[in-house]
Amino acid sequence: MELKFGKRRAIALNVKDEMGRFNFSPDEIKHFENYDLIYRTLCAILYNYVPTSGHPGGSISSGRFVERLIFDTMAYDFTNPNEEAADIISYAAGHKALGLYAMWALRNEIARAGKQTLLPKEEKFQLRLEDLLGFRRNPTAETPLFKEYKAKALDGHPTPATPFVKLSTGASGVGVATSFGLALGAMDAFGAQNAPRVHVVEGEGGMTPGRVAEAFAFAATAGLKNLVVHLDWNQASIDSNHVTRDDSGPGDYVQWDPIEFAYLHDWNVIIVPDGKDFAQVFAAQKLLSEIKNDQPTAIIYRTLKGWKYGIEGKASHGAGHKFCSEGFYAALKECEDAFGINFPRFGGDQTPNNIEKYYFDTLLTIRKIVEANKATAAFLADRLASLKGGLKSRAPRANMANVEAMYDKNRFKPEQTPQELQLKIGDSVTIRGVVSNIYKDFPAGYFHSTKNPLSRTLSIGGICEDAMGGVLAGLSSYGKHVGAGSSYAAFIAALQHITMRLHGIGQQARAAVFGGKYHPFISICAHTGLKTGEDGPTHADPQALQIVQENFPADVMITLTPWDPQEVWPLVTAALQARPCVITPFVTRPNEKILDRAQLKLPPASAAAKGVYAMRTADKGKKCDGTIVLQESGITYTFVEHVLPRLDKDGFNLNIYYIASAELFDKLPKAEQEKIFPEALRREAFGITGFTLPTLYRFVTSEKGRAASLHPFMKGHYMGSGQAHKVLEEAGLDGESQYKAVMKIVRS
Repeated sequence: MELKFGKRRAIALNVKDEMGRFNFSPDEIKHFENYDLIYRTLCAILYNYVPTSGHPGGSISSGRFVERLIFDTMAYDFTNPNEEAADIISYAAGHKALGLYAMWALRNEIARAGKQTLLPKEEKFQLRLEDLLGFRRNPTAETPLFKEYKAKALDGHPTPATPFVKLSTGASGVGVATSFGLALGAMDAFGAQNAPRVHVVEGEGGMTPGRVAEAFAFAATAGLKNLVVHLDWNQASIDSNHVTRDDSGPGDYVQWDPIEFAYLHDWNVIIVPDGKDFAQVFAAQKLLSEIKNDQPTAIIYRTLKGWKYGIEGKASHGAGHKFCSEGFYAALKECEDAFGINFPRFGGDQTPNNIEKYYFDTLLTIRKIVEANKATAAFLADRLASLKGGLKSRAPRANMANVEAMYDKNRFKPEQTPQELQLKIGDSVTIRGVVSNIYKDFPAGYFHSTKNPLSRTLSIGGICEDAMGGVLAGLSSYGKHVGAGSSYAAFIAALQHITMRLHGIGQQARAAVFGGKYHPFISICAHTGLKTGEDGPTHADPQALQIVQENFPADVMITLTPWDPQEVWPLVTAALQARPCVITPFVTRPNEKILDRAQLKLPPASAAAKGVYAMRTADKGKKCDGTIVLQESGITYTFVEHVLPRLDKDGFNLNIYYIASAELFDKLPKAEQEKIFPEALRREAFGITGFTLPTLYRFVTSEKGRAASLHPFMKGHYMGSGQAHKVLEEAGLDGESQYKAVMKIVRS
């Protein structure tokens, strides 16, 4: 029997069946053909003069549908890249950055030659032809023209240092999920009827990572009808010319084709049999406006990687003609013949300065071509100017909350927990439960763009940490939300690490060039530590903190390790007000009793907001018996309930510190750090942690102290399964073991 797809909300269209309804003038197509020829030539030039770096093949094959997007289909204001109501184009296929920069620079030249008033007044909002001197160049580059023209250093994969780019992309599949998060942000900010569209550029190779399937499922479930994926289906990747299954046989990588993939996930599909045919490309994008259901749409363009470049298929993936070779000049010939102009031929030594000189002369030849073809420049510039008319009817929804209120230090203070979040002494709660209260007053059920638009809960595949991180990072990048997702620390810290890194890169790049503050997302590392004992070593992970703590540039990441549920409010509030790119609270699963900190002679929970605080301070009038550093909830509850009373009874005079956030502590002035936890005490300290030993190194600085410290791996193996107290006992971190270790160290 032949299996068929079940009933779908989505529809499938083939432009070949619809072409009779559209009539595109030969002049219009001719102007686009002119632009595309210049663009393809510019792609060849960029690859040649970097020299020989980038991805010319996929940049060329995706050019024609991107050209239609930026000159016809999208609604945006070219003069104002920060227009919030504008449609967005996102290169999830980050390796096509060569094409993105060529496209942006050539669009700028069209405006310059055809309607100069379109150009943004500030050059930082333009990507000029001169900026192509900075493609894959470091900001410290010393070549003379790079410095003279103050060219932008254009990263090898896109970042928001480039106008109109909202995300850092390039890592496999992450760009898809984060771009979908942008669409979610736009949908929620503007509502289903007015939401800006997000156009995502990807290839079939970029569809193969598992996180992409997770993200596609989410987008269909959430009804992100403002989301459009433009798929450059050229069947070529780094080591294959037959990536997916098609009519000619099985794929080398996967056994679906992109049409099946999208439709399986309940996406509308528009099939473009020949993505090189501008009429088919135009028709496909016109069909977008005719689809009235709530489903996202994928336009699948059959293309040829490296079309007319002289190197096609996988050979043009990250590779091309040798520097200034006959093949390179052959790739320029069509443009030379069409426009009656010759590009410079390289001569002399291959020094950086000489290569740059010929590169710039070649770029100036592109400028001459654009200026000489006044009709094409005027036609496309007029189209560019008209696109902002589509923004007139768009306005944010009236009841959209202002996310900036979350960072208001006058409104929210770490030391003042709101009444509704205060915990009663003696109650039994989980730290995870305290964190999850964040969405309790919103409508129940999962978010859907039209059926449940005010819900704050997303259905991202059930257990899909990869896509979850990407969607939430993209949502935060849109600038109107703080995305927050939770899973086992053992999984989420590792699986979202790439997303965290790209989000940090993107936020830093945007702020460095265009100003503003970071837009954080929150990755809740739940079920942390050995007290998740029944799940065993695959889930009760001590290693997760080490993956992220102090493992990012300053200001990108803040980790939080509360031991007491009462510390959640002060820590999260302090972290949000610090405005990093990513916040990762580590919270435990078991119920814990809310302790009376005052009765236990412990400082208030708000002390945690400093990152490090003294739970006990030794009496300076007596001999100090030692300094103990604690970190992680499970071992600290054990210490406070079972060890501290015995030490008090024994009359020991100790300094006892808790590490609630290494990064928040780092943000304090050095003098305040020294006052809270003096360097001299760190040199004499030993620690007890529920995480890995290196997470203590900042605070236990002597070899002797580290050797004496207690940690889950000190016996050289992962723990087994069982009740929390038995797992702690196996690790040597139960109350009796902690007490004996402290006694041994203090007496020595």
